[in-house]
Amino acid sequence: MSDPLVLLERDGDVVTLTFNDPERRNAMTEAMGRAFSTQVAELADDDSLRVVILTGAGRAFSAGGDLNMIQARADEAAAAPGVARDAIRDRMRAFYKLFLAVRDLPCPTIAAINGAAIGAGLCVALGCDVRLANAEAKLGLNFTALGLEPGMGATWTLPRLVGPAHAAELLYSSRLFLGEEAAGIGLVNRALPAEQVLPEARQMGAAFARAAPLANRAVKRSLARSLDSSLEDQLFFEAQEQAICFESQDVHEGLAAARQRRPPKFQGR
Repeated sequence: MSDPLVLLERDGDVVTLTFNDPERRNAMTEAMGRAFSTQVAELADDDSLRVVILTGAGRAFSAGGDLNMIQARADEAAAAPGVARDAIRDRMRAFYKLFLAVRDLPCPTIAAINGAAIGAGLCVALGCDVRLANAEAKLGLNFTALGLEPGMGATWTLPRLVGPAHAAELLYSSRLFLGEEAAGIGLVNRALPAEQVLPEARQMGAAFARAAPLANRAVKRSLARSLDSSLEDQLFFEAQEQAICFESQDVHEGLAAARQRRPPKFQGR
């Protein structure tokens, strides 16, 4: 029996998901996407979960979309120019959704970019809330170098993270860059030595998990809508979420801990 394409490891309230096809540098196939989206769907229904960390087995986070799959789409299009366009469009959108299911997780997510993250592989990391990267890892959005318009949400996510000018340069050129540069433009939160990336992600995950989980899930909802909302609309949403938090046991625990000058012990209730 072959090894699973996505590994799951749980440590208390924190789950680590690992792309597990190291011989192919964790190339993103439909089989891997189905395995990933299934894992994510199960985790999304787990109210006890506080953090999910995403990383890759071996030396790469993910080398991007499987070239055999891309070639198959190109051959299909060449065999029936224009005729197959709608079918290919729908299949590519379905493929995106398998991996961008990470955005459906209601808890904080951390991408531990242990090695190369290219094309769609980097786009999945961009779908996480926080990114830590190997300072020497090669990153890039190489779609135009393959003759493709960027996919997997690249043109939506990247400008929001690094601004339109940096996004345009990286997408037009398809150039590769190191994790250290990525930290400098805000694409990742921190660039670290390779051996520190996953331990730092787990340390960060533990810190997130110590915070009130209901409040953190509310933060995630608020952040997801903030860029498309007016200030007044966002103030209303924040007040509504705070009203819900006031009903929780966690807010009483947080206040008691603050008064007693001790760490809070949140139960997510």
